[in-house]
Parts: sequence; structure tokens; C-alpha cells
Amino acid sequence: MNAGASSPASPAVPGEQAPQTLPALPKLSRLYRMQYEKVQSAWVLLYPEGMVKLNDSSAEILRRCNGERSIDAIVADLEILFNAKGIAPQVRDLLHEGMRRGWIV
Repeated sequence: MNAGASSPASPAVPGEQAPQTLPALPKLSRLYRMQYEKVQSAWVLLYPEGMVKLNDSSAEILRRCNGERSIDAIVADLEILFNAKGIAPQVRDLLHEGMRRGWIV
């Protein structure tokens, strides 16, 4: 996981939705299921219309979204796993993208 600094927020674009507030205890939507695919040597996110192949860091973030862990707890766990500090912005970015796509509720 890249632990670099996050970029500054861009100004709002007319017609674009403002980012939603992340849930305190993020979890995967019931429409999605994570599964390890041996053939692809990767975690995938399955849904009725298909699947999304996840990179390692995205998979580790989403695997922790079980509705029982706070975002801070997820970040702390990942900082230990990846031996990295300051990754909260990247974790939050992925969670926001997951909300936008309907993966995270």
C-alpha cells in the first residue's frame, strides 16, 4: 500500500455529488461477496452481474469491512500488516469509492 501523502481536495464540480459520510462501522453490501480465486491468485468481489478483481491492499481493506470494526481500527490493523504509517487517507479513499459503487454500506 502506498503510504504517500494524499492530494488536496479538488473543488466541487457543478452536478457532481458531494462525498458521502462514511459509516462508523463499514460493511460490504449484501449484494457483494468476497472470495479468493486460486486461478487468478487474487481476491475478487462477486456480485450478480459479474466480479471485480481486487489488488492486495484493496482486498485487505474490504476484508475488514464486516460491520464490527471502525475505520480507525481497520487503519490501525492495516498499518501493522503493511508496516506503514499514515495510510488513513488511502483507506478512506477506497471506502468512499466503495460507497459510490455500492460495495460499502
